[in-house]
Amino acid sequence: MPDAVILFTAGFGTRMGALTADRPKPLIEVAGKPLVDHALDLAQAIRPRQIVANLHYKGEMLARHLSPRGVALSWEEPDILETGGGLRAALPLLGPGPVFTLNTDAVWSGPNPLDLLLGAWVPEQMDALLMCIPPEAALGHDGAGDFRIDPQGRAQRGPGLVYTGVQIIRTEGLRDIPDQAFSLNLLWDRMLDDGRVHALSYPGQWCDVGRPEGIAIAENMLEQSRV
Repeated sequence: MPDAVILFTAGFGTRMGALTADRPKPLIEVAGKPLVDHALDLAQAIRPRQIVANLHYKGEMLARHLSPRGVALSWEEPDILETGGGLRAALPLLGPGPVFTLNTDAVWSGPNPLDLLLGAWVPEQMDALLMCIPPEAALGHDGAGDFRIDPQGRAQRGPGLVYTGVQIIRTEGLRDIPDQAFSLNLLWDRMLDDGRVHALSYPGQWCDVGRPEGIAIAENMLEQSRV
């Protein structure tokens, strides 16, 4: 079973504008807590064997924040490697089995999405299991969605559900991609062709905090969840 988690924390956060001039996006606070800590809480709750964060932009700040929390660090130097390249570079720390990947620029209201994925993971049928959400529950996010789910639970590209940045994925196929820096979309494309990508629809709410206005939206969502 998947027992390692990578937190994607290497990005430049350019959509955040001036907020990321002096800090990396994962250290921007939402409801009094850095974004990365919201993600780390989800990861630690499932008690994985290993949690890894990939680092590039202002990585020293993140290293000082995450190292005391027991997070292993995968440095991307001199160039950033994107999600696929970053995951492949972190494999010596993560280990050979399927792993959770977790974006750190979102906040959740509802059950732990990692728990839901773990309960639905069927390795005989799946190379990836994506957590998606209906657009009306994807706060702070524009667009018609990324995937549809067929009656057997398989994912297909197209308008429908929004991908939330959380998944379980097998990593063996990464070694066959020649690029150094690349998106996980390249690996998904191969898995989709084989009918091995499945998806779940998240039953709560999720807020994209990729832009400054997302901070207030996320804080309001969290406040409403406590009422």
